[in-house]
Amino acid sequence: MQTTTEKPPHQDADQDDIEDLEICSGEGRPPRCVRRYRIKIDKNYHVVQICYMTGWQLLELGGACDPRKWKIRQKMADGSLKNIAPDEKVDFTTPGIERFVTLPCDQTEGEVR
Repeated sequence: MQTTTEKPPHQDADQDDIEDLEICSGEGRPPRCVRRYRIKIDKNYHVVQICYMTGWQLLELGGACDPRKWKIRQKMADGSLKNIAPDEKVDFTTPGIERFVTLPCDQTEGEVR
């Protein structure tokens, strides 16, 4: 699986077969079915050559050393967050997916310790 972590460049001839989920979400259009997808996990961009991944695969791609200690959420264009189960498949052609966010399992958003 090929991955990159740079910021997405402007579209050019070499980029025609890559669909950037963040751009699709911002433009309000569904992603095309293509060879490669650029997805954002936390602050990093990754290019994958498959149209879906499981929660485990996304955590591993995002750099979670021990995926059992992390959870991943899917941020949608409307701002909502959806928890992704470890064995759940995320189809990158689903309209509205903006990016993915990882959190340690023992942390909740807005919790004060």
